[in-house]
Amino acid sequence: MNPIRIEKSTQLKPKPEQQSLGFGKHFTDHMFLMDYSSDEGWHDARIVPYGPLELDPASMVFHYGQAVFEGLKAYRSVDEQILLFRPDKNAQRINHSSTRISIPPIDEAFFVEALQTLIRVEADWIPSMEGTSLYIRPFIIATEAALGVRSSDHYLFAIILSPGGAYYEEGLKPIRIFVDNHYVRAVQGGTGHAKTPGNYASSLKGQMEAKEQHNCSQVLWLDGIERTYIEEVGSMNVFFKINGEVITPELNGSILEGITRNSVIHLLREWGIHVSERKISIDEIMRASDDGLLEEVFGTGTAAVISPVGGLFWNNRDIVINEGITGACSQKLYDTLTGIQYGKVQDKWGWTVKC
Repeated sequence: MNPIRIEKSTQLKPKPEQQSLGFGKHFTDHMFLMDYSSDEGWHDARIVPYGPLELDPASMVFHYGQAVFEGLKAYRSVDEQILLFRPDKNAQRINHSSTRISIPPIDEAFFVEALQTLIRVEADWIPSMEGTSLYIRPFIIATEAALGVRSSDHYLFAIILSPGGAYYEEGLKPIRIFVDNHYVRAVQGGTGHAKTPGNYASSLKGQMEAKEQHNCSQVLWLDGIERTYIEEVGSMNVFFKINGEVITPELNGSILEGITRNSVIHLLREWGIHVSERKISIDEIMRASDDGLLEEVFGTGTAAVISPVGGLFWNNRDIVINEGITGACSQKLYDTLTGIQYGKVQDKWGWTVKC
């Protein structure tokens, strides 16, 4: 792989106020791009001024949906270092997703190098206020201009950056989620285990109805065959603490293998908490609630890290979890993971990488 070419912007943007960053609203001065062709492979790695992409209307991504993406963050640590959290896992997963929809893989070490190089160029964009970070969005799209259902011969790999505010401005706040019996996110044998845009497009209708009709902020998806077994919450993996044991759905081919999920399982087991990865039904969850054994429910993902669940709505049943407040396990996981990410807690596992 040739060195990354850097073309600096001559007109830098004013940086937004850190108090009002929000999420995904502002973008930095530069982006990373790299092309693929069946003749040359991946080539022309470059950092250029941020701007629109010029794509032919016949670009295959528009018609056949060949696209994958990732999400991770860069953190400004307490001692002013720039840290990434397990970027090697994102490199592995983007190739896993690409394989599922016939996109050629990227060298994983180079993926991390591209991230680090772009972030160093844009270091001034990393906010320093408590809880803020620089969100990183790598993605690959099919760019060949052709119609016909087949894999593209041309692709674009891009990385864009967006400074983001604290996900929880007032601390962890439990959410209420709707258990959807009607819509399905994914099925085994499909693309549920890949981070591809179509999975998110298929979730939007259920998400909208959950909010408008049931005042729920997220959807808990059930399996696509029996409509019985728990899969994911919105764009997060989900965990249930029942009678001292933490249970999360097993990776069955329709569930995304979350990097935060993996980290949570590792931490819980190290703390001596029994973790089971297995099928778990919505009926089992409701029985545990009826028996007073459902202690905590929380989601895990890059954006929120840990998202405690304060209530479940299913088949006109509205149950409250842990009196609607954040549980001790959820809080400890959040404090530990964010502590590692910001350099406040010792990283005994080598999860953070310096830029």
